[in-house]
Amino acid sequence: MTPSALSPTFPPHPVLTRVGEVLRPALTLYLDVHRHPEPSGRESRTAALFAERLAAAGCEVTRDVGGHGVVGVLRNGEGPRVYLRAELDALPMEERTGLAYASANGVMHACGHDLHLAAAAGTVDLLSRTADRWQGTLVAVGQPAEETLTGARAVLADGLYERFGRPDVVLAQHAAPLPAGMVAHGTGRGPVAAASAALTVVLHGRGGHAATPHLSVDPVVTAAAVVTRLQTVVARETAPADQLTLTVGTLHAGTAVNVVPDTAELGIGIRAAHDETLDRALAAVERIVRAECAASACPRDPDLTMLSRSPALWCDPDAARTVRAAHTALYGPERVGHWPPSMAAEDFPLFGDAGLEIHSESGIPLVYWMVGVVGPKQWAADAARLPPNHSPRFAPDIRTALPPAITALSAAALARLGGAATSGVPQTGGHT
Repeated sequence: MTPSALSPTFPPHPVLTRVGEVLRPALTLYLDVHRHPEPSGRESRTAALFAERLAAAGCEVTRDVGGHGVVGVLRNGEGPRVYLRAELDALPMEERTGLAYASANGVMHACGHDLHLAAAAGTVDLLSRTADRWQGTLVAVGQPAEETLTGARAVLADGLYERFGRPDVVLAQHAAPLPAGMVAHGTGRGPVAAASAALTVVLHGRGGHAATPHLSVDPVVTAAAVVTRLQTVVARETAPADQLTLTVGTLHAGTAVNVVPDTAELGIGIRAAHDETLDRALAAVERIVRAECAASACPRDPDLTMLSRSPALWCDPDAARTVRAAHTALYGPERVGHWPPSMAAEDFPLFGDAGLEIHSESGIPLVYWMVGVVGPKQWAADAARLPPNHSPRFAPDIRTALPPAITALSAAALARLGGAATSGVPQTGGHT
C-alpha cells in the first residue's frame, strides 16, 4: 500500500512522506475492528484494540472514560494541545458487502468508524515517529456511542477537558461517498451537520376484546392519527426554505389480532438545519401527541422521553480555513471540495461551545471534514449508485482510502502543532 493520495504537484510536509511506515499497523487495526464490530455502549473490545495501538505509539492511555471511551496523550514539549476524535461504535445491522473480512455478528461498521479509528491511530503513530518535526500535545479520543448521540456528552461529563487539558482545537473527519484521495469541507453557508433529536412516545389506551371495541380505547388508532398528523409539522408548520425532517422510525403495539392493546409506542427522529427549528418541531410534536390523546379520550397522558439530542455542527471559520489550506497544499485544489449543509447528525458539536452545559471551556474551535472512501473502479463504474453510509453494502475501498485518511488528519494536526503541514500554510484560529 502506498500513499497514493499525495499529489506530485504539491510536495508534502516531510512527516507525511513517511505515512507508509504506519500503514500496516493501521490496516491491521481496521480489518480487526471491521470484522468484529460492537454496537453503541458495548465497545469494550474495540476500545481495547484502539488503546493498544495508542500505547504502542507512546501514548499515556486512559480507558473507560464516559463508558468505553479511550484517551491517549502524546506529549512532545511545549506547544498547542490538539485533540483528534474518532468513534468506537458500529450499527445494529447485517453486513452485505461480501468482503472477506465482513462482519458476521449482526453488527456492522456501515458509517466508517473503523476507518476513523485506523486513521487516528495511524496519525498518532506517524507523529510519534516524527517528534522532531513538531511540538505540543496530541490527544486522541476514541469516543463511544456516537450513533446514539450520547457518547460525546458522556466523555465530556466524565471530565475529559479537566483530566486531559483544554484543547486548542478539536479535529474530526468522516467517511463519505467521494473518491478516495479527496476531502471536502463545509461551505460556511450552513451547518456541516444538522441538529437532531430522538424521542420515544408511549400512548396509553385501555385494552380489551376485539369483539367489544367500544369498551376499549385503542392506542393503535391514536398512534395512526399521530403519525399522520406529525407530517404537517414539516409540510405546514415549517418554512419551505428551513430544512427539517421528521421520521417515525418505529411503531410497536399489540400482541394478537383479537386484542386491543393497552399501549402503543412510537420512536421519532427529528433533524433540522438550525437549533431553533428543532426547538419548534419538538414543541409541535408534543402539542400534537397530547392533542390526539385528548381527542381519543386516552385514560392517561402520554409519556414523551428524549433519548438524545445534538446541536447543529458549525466549524470555527479561522481554524477550518487553516486546515483547508493544509489539505489544498497537500493534495492540490482539485482534490479539496465543498461539502453542502447536510441533514446527517453528529454529537461532535458538544466538544465546542454547544457543550457548555457539560464542560466550562468556551471558545474551543472545532474542525470537521469529509474524507473520500470510494475506489477508482467503483467510482468509474457507477458513481450515481454508490452505497451510502448506513447501507448494508457500504464499504470503504481500504487500499486507496486509508493512506489519505491518515495524511488528511495528520496534515490538519501538523497545521496547529508548532508548524504548518506544508510550507506557506497560515496557522490561524484556535487559542494558545
